[in-house]
Amino acid sequence: MKVIICGAGQVGWQIARHLSGERNDVTVVDNNPDLVRRATDTLDVQGIAGFASYPDILAKAGAKDADMIIAATHSDEVNMVTCQVAHSVFAIRRKIARLRSQSYLDAIYSDLYRRDHMPIDVVISPEREVAEAALQRLAAPAAFDTEQFLDGRGTLLGIKIDEDCPVVNTPLRQLNDLFSTLKAIVVGLRRDGQLFAPAPGDQIFPGDSAYVFSETGDVVRTLEIFGKTHRKQERVVIIGGGNVGLAVARALEKQAERVRVKVIERNRRCAELAADALDRTIVLHGDGLDTGLLAEANISRADAVLVVTDDDKTNLLAAVRAKGMGCPMAICLSNDPTLVSLMEPLGIDAYINPRATTVSSILRHVRHGRVRDVYSIGDAEAELIEAQVLSTSPIAGQKIRDIEFPEGVLVGGLVKAGRYVKPDGETRVEEGDLVTIFAMASDVPEVERLLQVSIDFF
Repeated sequence: MKVIICGAGQVGWQIARHLSGERNDVTVVDNNPDLVRRATDTLDVQGIAGFASYPDILAKAGAKDADMIIAATHSDEVNMVTCQVAHSVFAIRRKIARLRSQSYLDAIYSDLYRRDHMPIDVVISPEREVAEAALQRLAAPAAFDTEQFLDGRGTLLGIKIDEDCPVVNTPLRQLNDLFSTLKAIVVGLRRDGQLFAPAPGDQIFPGDSAYVFSETGDVVRTLEIFGKTHRKQERVVIIGGGNVGLAVARALEKQAERVRVKVIERNRRCAELAADALDRTIVLHGDGLDTGLLAEANISRADAVLVVTDDDKTNLLAAVRAKGMGCPMAICLSNDPTLVSLMEPLGIDAYINPRATTVSSILRHVRHGRVRDVYSIGDAEAELIEAQVLSTSPIAGQKIRDIEFPEGVLVGGLVKAGRYVKPDGETRVEEGDLVTIFAMASDVPEVERLLQVSIDFF
């Protein structure tokens, strides 16, 4: 497949890294020659320096015979015009655009822009993706990462293993004997900074980070088994009343179980807009680092603080201050991957990486075929892939133990005829099953071959 990626920033580079590693013909376009050079020096891609919306630049990038264009520059307008030119001039079949402006998003999602007038097949909104990720973190506060799959039947949990975890030093194969009715499988472990797919004889040690795939109904029990207490989030303080903070507050207001929410926003105009848009939420105007304002927001009595300003360092410091004032759980937004290593030493419970959420969303649509969902884990080190099994797939009709998966691949969960199944070696994978597979990045192409999805992108 021939793909043009417009924008060589963090998101564009990661998408190029994924797709070029899967033997696709990838060309990166950016008006910053240094970013183009970084992409061509580190990845197996071609690079063009220039404005992505210019027809002559797209022509140089090979738009005449491209199968897909991904517009992920920092400008909404450039992304929209790029898709329009790709459609009108080059007839590129599939067009994906990243849009940030709430005004554009409201218009597009309300069908104001019809496809005939604004030919974008898929709109990716980083703010909406981040807001959804924040809500999932709040729903499972004991986990540092969480994502739902299989139409909500399965959940991926990232769990930090503490000294008092009941299952430390226990071989994974024994977990089935100890908890025979638990529908959960450890699909990934991070130890000393390295992520890997564990073997049945591997043990869990304090300090590890475990990725556990669980039936959603077993999430609370899974967390308890791994030494985590599930707490209801009845009081939440959100620092940052922009698009992300506002979207989260709106969603919390709509929940059946009432959650008391307070929003702190430094910009007066933004605070006023948030106050007008929300019904039951209290909006405070001021600096989220101000201890007096945090005390006014009753941060010591809050169950969680969510820090989502547009400044990473402010997010980090505000989360630390809130924890220091008695808030038991802090979640912060971080665009800068170099800050992630500071989270654990500073006591921050979870973080949200907008780049990872956006990359996952784009990959979900790039691998259109029978792939229903893709979640990028860590720094694009691994993926959790949800797909429907085709009759032509090499795995159809086989028991899991007989499938020649690479060593870095594990099946997390299946749905057969609408029923969730915890997989084991004797589980037979059949046509029409929904399957979730954990795969290290280097093994993704082989997984796609086994699923036979790479031939069907449109």
